[in-house]
Amino acid sequence: MRSSTDIAILGMGTALPAHSVAQSDIADLIASSLQDRPDLARFAKRVFKSCGVERRYTCEPNYLGPLEDCRYLPLREEMDVPSTEERMRTYQREALPLGLEAAEQALNDAGISREKVSHMITVSCTGQFQPGLDIMLIRHLGLSPRVNRLPLIFQGCAAGLKAIQMARDVVQGDPSAHVLIVCVELCTLHFQPVKEREALFAASFFGDGASACVIGCPEAWHQHVLKLGYGYSVLLPDSTEDMTWEVGDIGFELYLSPRIPKLLAAHLEEELRLLLHEDQLPELWAIHPGGRGIVDAVQDVMRLSDEQTHYSREVLRTAGNLSSVTIMFVLNAMRMDMKNRNEASTEGIAMAFGPGLTAELMRFSYVPAYSSSLSEQDHVLL
Repeated sequence: MRSSTDIAILGMGTALPAHSVAQSDIADLIASSLQDRPDLARFAKRVFKSCGVERRYTCEPNYLGPLEDCRYLPLREEMDVPSTEERMRTYQREALPLGLEAAEQALNDAGISREKVSHMITVSCTGQFQPGLDIMLIRHLGLSPRVNRLPLIFQGCAAGLKAIQMARDVVQGDPSAHVLIVCVELCTLHFQPVKEREALFAASFFGDGASACVIGCPEAWHQHVLKLGYGYSVLLPDSTEDMTWEVGDIGFELYLSPRIPKLLAAHLEEELRLLLHEDQLPELWAIHPGGRGIVDAVQDVMRLSDEQTHYSREVLRTAGNLSSVTIMFVLNAMRMDMKNRNEASTEGIAMAFGPGLTAELMRFSYVPAYSSSLSEQDHVLL
């Protein structure tokens, strides 16, 4: 059986909806819906301006019309706010095209034929329907009907990296396997009328998007892969109530505690030292940008440079937090930049966070050209 460092992300793809919205426009929309709460409206503008987001994408054109017509953030109580049923119909209509776009990019980037896909992991926490996204993707991509399907649902922002680690374990057990991961999140379908300050944090940075990757054992011709090393998932103590995601009558209801960055700062260094097992800190850091405060907390506690957090901050700035989708946006941006700069093999750590609080942590390395013989660096990642 091959070692875990012979398993890699062979190709990646990302997709965003057609509708782009400036953060300043969303802030105006939120503030307008709070005309009877001027103190909360002023607070909203401060939060939206300071969260590190400049632009987001949405599958819902209702956000683009006149402020008085937005049903998701109504100006008047008598307006018809979309029900959970209506939001799920929109999800069913919009999720597949985005997922297909990302998946096709990943398959083409990996350079493998579709009949080689043996497993597919679909990831989403913002919508569900049956027959599910996994079945629709198999049919539209022309994959084998015998593909082993592994839906990973309602796991929050950490689920994208969780899926990558699950796929690594699948290939560890069967080196001939090729796992296609497709993450789709339509977060803007769940914007809620704002009634209190806590709701503003969740509304300030989430957007829509899709990402995909193919994981398998690299062949001699593969280039610019991300080799997957050791990783694990951990529940942080005393944090169960700090991130919740529940189904309500008018969409899913998210609560994010302002304590989350402090909780990560308190516990993350110990976990990362355990992950590294006395090795030196790596150069590359793929941090899930769950918000500006989360990236700040990781940077401060691990004493990282601005350059090391650049990829995460840039994804947050240009697209927002895309929940489970986001970590692949960060990894892909990092991989393409390393390729364009002709960088040598470089070690890294990927991390993402979700309800629990859950931290997904994984070592990886960027490799410009694959060699079947393990180097000294490869053994470090075992």
